Formats: sequence, structure tokens, C-alpha cells
Amino acid sequence: QVQLVESGGGSVQAGGSLRLSCAASGYAYCVGWFRQAPGKERGGVALIYRDGVNIAYVDSVKGRFTISQDNAKNTAYLQMNSLQPEDSAEYYCAANPRGSLCSFFPQSYKYWGQGTQVTVSS
Repeated sequence: QVQLVESGGGSVQAGGSLRLSCAASGYAYCVGWFRQAPGKERGGVALIYRDGVNIAYVDSVKGRFTISQDNAKNTAYLQMNSLQPEDSAEYYCAANPRGSLCSFFPQSYKYWGQGTQVTVSS
């Protein structure tokens, strides 16, 4: 069992930046970041495989968000720049063990963090 702990959320004005962290208690083959706004479904934002080469973003965050990781620390990051009010949501990280693929479908993940709130004001 791998436990995930997110941190780094907060409140910023539009155009601002935040950096989210996802600390894992053990090995994660791939990590995904998701977000969920009130009344909406949880949707994928970005994902990264442990090789650091396989990375993907949803179109709405391309060019603004950057996913990265520090394998030595078992920690993934989501750098969010040029934040807009529509980015406001609870942000979650999720992870899979070796042998399981990551995607933008929440159902594909085995481990989840508790979430961290991001609020962007206009």
C-alpha cells in the first residue's frame, strides 16, 4: 500500500502561480494529477511515468502547468502558472504500482491522496 500526501494548495489571484507536491510513502510507477470542482466530475490534469520521459497534459493546462518528479524523494510536483479562476478545484494526486498504466481516467489508479484546495480569484 502506498500512501500519498498532497500539499501546496492555497488561494491566489488570477495570473498567479502555485506548486503542488505529492509525497508518496513508497514506489510509484506513474503519477497523475486530477482536479475536481464542486458539482463537476474529477478530471485528469497531468501525468508522469517514473522514467520522466512519458508525460502528458490535458489541453486546458498545456503551456501553463508542468509536472515533474524527484524519484529519490518519491515526490511528484505540479507547477501551475498563469492560474485562472476556472482552475479552482480540489487537486488530487494518484499513483499506480509497476505494471499498471496511468491515464486520465480516475478508475485506472490504485492509490489516491486526500486532496489540496486551489482557489483562484479574479
